[in-house]
Amino acid sequence: MATPKRLPYTTAGAGGGARRGSGTVPPVVVLVFLFVVAPSIFLVARSGGHVHVASGFKSTVIPRVRMAIRIRLTFNPALQETDWQQQLVTNNLKTVLSKEVIDAIAASQQETGTVNLDFFRDHASPSWKTDDLVDHKMNTSLDVDDKAKAENSTAEHDLSLTYKTPKDGSDEHQGDTAVKIARRKLWEKRREKRAMDLVQKDDEAHVKLENAAIERSKAVDSAVLGKYSIWRKENENENSDSTVRLMRDQIIMARVYSVLAKSKNKHDLYQELQSRIKESQRAVGEATVDADLHHSAPEKLRVMGQVLSKAREAVYDCKVVTQRLRAMLQSADEHVRSLKKQSTFLSQLAAKTIPNSIHCLSMRLTIDYYLLPLEKRKFPRSENLENPALYHYALFSDNVLAASVVVNSTIMNAKEPEKHVFHLVTDKLNFGAMTMWFLLNPPGKATIHVENVDEFKWLNSSYCPVLRQLESAAMKEYYFKADRPTTLSAGSSNLKYRNPKYLSMLNHLRFYLPQIYPKLDKILFLDDDIVVQKDLTGLWDVDLNGKVNGAVETCGESFHRFDKYLNFSNPHIAQNFDPNACGWAYGMNIFDLKQWKNKDITGIYHKWQNKNEDRVLWKLGTLPPGLMTFYKLTHPLDKSWHVLGLGYNPSIDRSEIDNAAVAHYNGNMKPWLELAMTKYRPYWTRYIKYDHPYIRGCNLSD
Repeated sequence: MATPKRLPYTTAGAGGGARRGSGTVPPVVVLVFLFVVAPSIFLVARSGGHVHVASGFKSTVIPRVRMAIRIRLTFNPALQETDWQQQLVTNNLKTVLSKEVIDAIAASQQETGTVNLDFFRDHASPSWKTDDLVDHKMNTSLDVDDKAKAENSTAEHDLSLTYKTPKDGSDEHQGDTAVKIARRKLWEKRREKRAMDLVQKDDEAHVKLENAAIERSKAVDSAVLGKYSIWRKENENENSDSTVRLMRDQIIMARVYSVLAKSKNKHDLYQELQSRIKESQRAVGEATVDADLHHSAPEKLRVMGQVLSKAREAVYDCKVVTQRLRAMLQSADEHVRSLKKQSTFLSQLAAKTIPNSIHCLSMRLTIDYYLLPLEKRKFPRSENLENPALYHYALFSDNVLAASVVVNSTIMNAKEPEKHVFHLVTDKLNFGAMTMWFLLNPPGKATIHVENVDEFKWLNSSYCPVLRQLESAAMKEYYFKADRPTTLSAGSSNLKYRNPKYLSMLNHLRFYLPQIYPKLDKILFLDDDIVVQKDLTGLWDVDLNGKVNGAVETCGESFHRFDKYLNFSNPHIAQNFDPNACGWAYGMNIFDLKQWKNKDITGIYHKWQNKNEDRVLWKLGTLPPGLMTFYKLTHPLDKSWHVLGLGYNPSIDRSEIDNAAVAHYNGNMKPWLELAMTKYRPYWTRYIKYDHPYIRGCNLSD
């Protein structure tokens, strides 16, 4: 095959040597005029002055022609004298081509090589549409890309496939192609390296997340927390209830289809669905995991599936099914709300009622007390009751068993039991039982005395605002009105404060300690739901720094801040108290009765109680008025004296309980109730003598 010749650097024809540098128009200029200017003028004349230049021409042909002219001028100094001819051609081109075309030529001239005029002649056409040439070049470039990405191809093979159109085989083209291939391969390697780096970083991040999750999982306490724990063994397998859930879903859909079947008068299908629903319900029963299902459950599951398929073909209606499911969802939601309200009420009721066994104990003790002669109803060592040098305790309770645990645990952990004096106050109903128990079970060498709150004649409605409010018609209506709020939040809130203890003066006696014990200097107040685990005499040595109340603060728990108990929208509260002030706990409090009298604590309590007659400052209870009465008059004790939460918090650290002097079962899960948390109950039951005849006779057991 003949090799096409490039445009020579010298003029062609006879006598070419004699004409060198003579200023004759070079053949290339003539070619440009013939192939560029003349056709352009012809097209302009034919189209009425509008020039259409194909995209291939703009991007390929014109830059190559212009490059050929520059190369000829560069390598042939003799042609530099013909600059005016090149300028003339350029000016002619500007007259027929738009500015956008000229800019495209200038921008693309660095990206294209020299043009082969033989190839140009073969592909040129009078219409100047060189799209074939462009497509040819594009296809060639795509071949280069594909071959460069192949891992087993060589540079020579890529070179042979890259430029199939140029047939001159010049070294310039081969060098240029080899550089491009090398660059492309380098770019591919860099891209692969970046991808590997990203994958490696992603793996490292994934490993870090897994390690962090493992560390967090080590801190999870998976101990079984009673029979209601969510960490039961059967729940460890996430698919252990898949069959139960499927059967329940089938029952729901069967109910939907039964309604549709009945509405469309398909009575046979309706009866069949109702029958299958009953069978599936019996098979599921109360099962929560697949292991609890009846052995006939798989067969019921299969049959129900067949019936549902039949019903779907017969009565399915997407819109109606959606409406029915939405109605069932709303009904279920209302049912859940009702059950929550009922559960709240029952939990409050269970927490505040006395179990039958304790009631039995109280009744039997009361009967035996009134059978005693009067001379045997008195406690020994009554001279210690007003001795300020001894350690005095105040305990107000109507629960015989709870009071016995408080006294027994205190004495068993005391270093000098003979110096401890217990002042018990109860109501008229339980006075005989409380007295009889401690007559039969005296606290060793310690002194004890039981009193009846109804015998405090000074404690009357004219002196005590709480008694006056409790006797008011508004308070009776609040407690005993049959009309109850219907919303869950309002209902549960009111149920909490409709507590019998708020109607008892035993709960408010803590604000009258100097009046009950006028000759004492200090006294330790104890709730009846606590257990003493260490000697408490060190509390009498604590310097209260002129304060009245010594108590353990509860700032770590957000619900013990002042704003959780008091109504700060009321100006009386907002102007006198800090909403973020640290709360403290009742249950174990050391009171300086001298400072109490000096600061008239009871008078402060009466002032705030009178302002809260309509319950706008706080709701019922003793902690809110206590926080207000002892505001800035409370000395914080070390937290090891008093640990709280054993009646509601299942996650208290065992070491914290063991190291505490007093463990407090504040909350609804009292240790004498069946709903008590089993993990905390032994701290309380260890101080009960279950072999006692009265306890055994009333079926009390640990």
